Amino acid sequence: MSLLTASPSVPRDLPVWQHAGACLRAGVPVALLLVVSSSGSSPGRQGFKMTVSGGSMAGSVGGGIMEHKFVELARSRMAEGNHELLLRQQIHRSEAPHHRSGMICSGEQTLLLLPLRPEHLAALDAIVAMQQRAANGWLAVHADGSLHVGTGAVPRPLGFAPKTTLGANNWHYTEHLGFRDQLTIIGAGHVALALSRIVATLDFHLSVIDDRPELNTLLDNPYAHQKHCVPYHELTDAVPAGPHHYVVIMTFGYRSDAVALRQLIGHELAYLGLMGSEAKIAQLFAELRHEGYTEAQLSRVQAPVGVPIGSRTPEEIAISVAAQLIQQRNAPPAART
Repeated sequence: MSLLTASPSVPRDLPVWQHAGACLRAGVPVALLLVVSSSGSSPGRQGFKMTVSGGSMAGSVGGGIMEHKFVELARSRMAEGNHELLLRQQIHRSEAPHHRSGMICSGEQTLLLLPLRPEHLAALDAIVAMQQRAANGWLAVHADGSLHVGTGAVPRPLGFAPKTTLGANNWHYTEHLGFRDQLTIIGAGHVALALSRIVATLDFHLSVIDDRPELNTLLDNPYAHQKHCVPYHELTDAVPAGPHHYVVIMTFGYRSDAVALRQLIGHELAYLGLMGSEAKIAQLFAELRHEGYTEAQLSRVQAPVGVPIGSRTPEEIAISVAAQLIQQRNAPPAART
């Protein structure tokens, strides 16, 4: 019997949308604060959001004095019965001539303050349902304060289309709903279980694959959204490709690692990592070179996987791998492998 009682993660914004819906159903005024654009070292990144009522709130738009000011602004406007939306730039530099946020971390962000109304409930419910089942979709916010939610292909461009291109009263903001990034762990042993536990907090849709159907650390993994038993020589069709797909190979041995890597080295991936000692990696790469794989292909593989922190236990290795996943996800496009 498994003692693990956790469940797969949900997108980090889910509590924000749940709070908004609960307030509206209770007849409590509530406002959405949303970072529609950001640049530089802004503490609130595009897509950060929170909902604020008179006595509660959920989420964050960056913290600090700036967030405190906007929470109080939202509450004062709700108390006055002011239902107009507000777009306000915040500049995080003390020498800025205007729109100073009170923070000095550099960077800028533009915040939307949107009072939510009962007619928003249908969109909020759709978002909550979508995120609870880890589905993908999109949200669009328009200058008239309306919220539009859809599934399927996300309208382009994502982000904030400001008044400079659309006219003073015709801006819109579009974001992806659900998990943008997907991680597949090949090999469901103890390190995979430890990595799954950490990844569950990092906004990845998580799949775990092993070729052993009765493996306890696969069956008992409560963090994965999907668990599959797949022969490693069939991984090409089982693992999705794309610019937001990450893969870590950590099977039970050298031969299975080699099979998995041969299947996936030609995949279009944001990240491909392989766990193992330097000696094992060197031997495997020598075999692949002999088979005709190029240095360009091999250079795409992060091996040994993880940042070098001297990790030894499954939990320490998992932390080093998670750090490298974060590093890759947050790297400027030109620096990504």
